[in-house]
Amino acid sequence: AETAEDALDKLEDAELHVDIFVTDVVMPGMDGPTWVRKARETRPNTNVVFVSGYAEDVFGEGSEEIPNSVFLAKPFSLSDLTEVVHQQLS
Repeated sequence: AETAEDALDKLEDAELHVDIFVTDVVMPGMDGPTWVRKARETRPNTNVVFVSGYAEDVFGEGSEEIPNSVFLAKPFSLSDLTEVVHQQLS
């Protein structure tokens, strides 16, 4: 999806099967953690891979931890991403 809002719209399709969310942390408009919290209202058990060029502490102190999520720092290779996604799906 082009935006977090577009992604939420796509998730309204009950026929759409989603295995995992892969999202950037910092995005224009709605940020990744906010998007994931909203998406999990209808898809609560979906695992998440957050990616960012910023340090993992970009989530900020006092931020609520997002269960079943991992962080992958940019830059990363396709094999790095594939490995992390595979781990989250296992």
